[in-house]
Amino acid sequence: MYYSDHLIEEVRTKNDIVDVIGGYLRIAKKGSSYFGLCPFHNEKSPSFSVSLHRQMYYCFGCGAGGNVFTFIMEYENFSFPEAVKLLADKAGVTLPEVEYSEEVRKKENKRMKLLEVNKEAAKYFYYQLRTERGRNAHNYLLNRNLTEETMQNFGLGYANKNNDDLTLYLKNKGYDENLVREAGLASFHEKHGTSDKFWNRVMFPIQDLNHRVIGFGGRVMGEGEPKYLNSPETMVFDKSRNLYGLNFARTSRKNHIILCEGYLDVIALNQAGFTQAAASLGTAFTAGQANLLRRYTEEVILAYDSDAAGEKAILRAITILKECGLTGRVLNLAPYKDPDDFVNNLGSEEFEKRINEAQNSFFYEISVLEKGYSLNDPEQKTRFHREIAKKLCTFSEEVERDNYLEAVCEKYHIGFENLRKLVLSYASQTGLAKPVSRPKSGLTSKLSPDDHAKKAERLLLTWLSEEPALYGQVKKYLAATDFSTELYQKVAKRLFTDIEKGEAEPAALISLFTDEEEQREVASLFNTRLGSLETKAEQEKAFNDIVRTVKKNSYASITASLGSDVQAITQALEGRKLLDELLKMNIKLP
Repeated sequence: MYYSDHLIEEVRTKNDIVDVIGGYLRIAKKGSSYFGLCPFHNEKSPSFSVSLHRQMYYCFGCGAGGNVFTFIMEYENFSFPEAVKLLADKAGVTLPEVEYSEEVRKKENKRMKLLEVNKEAAKYFYYQLRTERGRNAHNYLLNRNLTEETMQNFGLGYANKNNDDLTLYLKNKGYDENLVREAGLASFHEKHGTSDKFWNRVMFPIQDLNHRVIGFGGRVMGEGEPKYLNSPETMVFDKSRNLYGLNFARTSRKNHIILCEGYLDVIALNQAGFTQAAASLGTAFTAGQANLLRRYTEEVILAYDSDAAGEKAILRAITILKECGLTGRVLNLAPYKDPDDFVNNLGSEEFEKRINEAQNSFFYEISVLEKGYSLNDPEQKTRFHREIAKKLCTFSEEVERDNYLEAVCEKYHIGFENLRKLVLSYASQTGLAKPVSRPKSGLTSKLSPDDHAKKAERLLLTWLSEEPALYGQVKKYLAATDFSTELYQKVAKRLFTDIEKGEAEPAALISLFTDEEEQREVASLFNTRLGSLETKAEQEKAFNDIVRTVKKNSYASITASLGSDVQAITQALEGRKLLDELLKMNIKLP
């Protein structure tokens, strides 16, 4: 650890995990936990659980899990010390100056060096745009109606025609060639050696939320492919978790963010007074980007290109926004293709009007569907109504579904009851109207012997963390060495010790591990589903089965490797005796 255990616990306990995660994601209380859509993978049904009692999160879909530190590390792409510092600042805890380990110091130095070399490259590109060699690029931007002030505000630059200028410049500044390549500013070819990634392009520095340059986008000024070339992902640049222009948009006083497709769209809108614009970074819009937007707004206005590709991208973005709990509306850019062309031809006032008239995302989806049917043909009209009914099934709340149902009926002159019956019919077919069936026991699924053993161990640790009073009844029969892996044994040993002290805190156990994969696995130990056990008798039977299974597996493992070791034989005999006692007794739940 880089800080004392006591200090780390102070920071953790002063940052309630529900409050912290609730600041990033939309989560709602369901039973004793909070659920929302997982920010670490795409999903339609909430499987991301946040436990107030355990101060942990766990996704039953992808397995992401941990405590409040783990979440910040994964979501913000922070190191452990960075996560501690962010949460300490949030809670008002003063951190001492600490000596980092050599490994951490190297990692932090690398991050700082990458940011430093990116900043130096941005300065170089910026300067080149304003030289004689950058005249064509400068004229290109002027012809795009950008002012000098706008170019300066966004740090626009130019990469020279020579394909090694930047590398030579940075090497002369003292930067190692390997670092330049790691930053994605150059690449190595066996035949030609190291060459710049960007040359003869207008350059767009990409900044993070703190205005630090983390990557670049380069655009050709005439014909050529690819039209846009972006930095590869690096230690400081994750395309799926950043948005171009969000460093400006997040401080806008508007109640929405305009999502565009291109850098020049964002820049043109900013110049026209719409500082609430942002764009994805040369990739399709992602759930990570949607969750990033959710930190600053509840409504996103989609201002994508008004062509077939743009329409497809809008439909995809609508789904992602909906899954992340954001409201989406769609801007009509006709007769122009993109926001850049629109504001340059029709101006800010007309664009503001289009914002106010932006279409509800559901009705946009319906209008796209409508294009595929001839409503003068009764058969096609019926098929269109069926598709509307299927779309209405995507609303899980009955009140919201009925409100849209009523609005659709009014717009398309459909009988309310007729469409409602169709919706209910499809809802029952898709499972929306069906009760969820749950297994009666956590041990009934078909697993391999090894998986079965581990699941029993996870179930036992989950149960004991939930009801530590049960430990008093099983501690005679179980030891940490009864668990099958080193990680499980380490967790069990610490949990049992903490229970004895009356200080059982599963979230604190995660801080024993620095590796994110290990943290995920530890989180899974305390989030294993116990199944639907309705009566106390069912619960007692399940708990006894789990304890006996763990002890049986431990005994089998010991006897399988006995050999002639007297101590091992003695241990096995003692284990057999305890197992026999367990099989005869019945542990009672409180």
